[in-house]
Amino acid sequence: MKIIQIPLAYSAAVLMAYLVGCLVISQGNIAAVTGMGFEITLSQRWQTAIHDIANMTNLYLPLIAVAYLIALPVTAGVIRVASAPRLLGYLVGGFVALVAIHVAIKLLLGMSGIAPTRTLVGLCLQGFAGAAGGYCFYKLTSRAPEA
Repeated sequence: MKIIQIPLAYSAAVLMAYLVGCLVISQGNIAAVTGMGFEITLSQRWQTAIHDIANMTNLYLPLIAVAYLIALPVTAGVIRVASAPRLLGYLVGGFVALVAIHVAIKLLLGMSGIAPTRTLVGLCLQGFAGAAGGYCFYKLTSRAPEA
């Protein structure tokens, strides 16, 4: 069962982090536009979010996949060695994975590739997206309570 369960949970976690991350990015960009005095309708917000989700798959989705490919096994090891609670471990592991993407890009390229991550709030919101993916992985790999 674990041979199938873990890859499926990994895939679901990556997708969850990607979806939440894209929504945060699109709404962060819209916040900057409205901050300049432009009005944005709810319809435009949805269109922007859908556009970002559909068009960031070539770059952002693989970055998240690689980050989780590193972070989730490391998190599992830390949980095992430190006897830490699984939920907390995967929340923190997912958070760190997504923040690490943006910090690494900034250090390697000298710029923030995603505008909302230029602020601490935007970076933390990307971490929240990572934590959402970590939670998804936790839930899908947790054993069902015995009756």
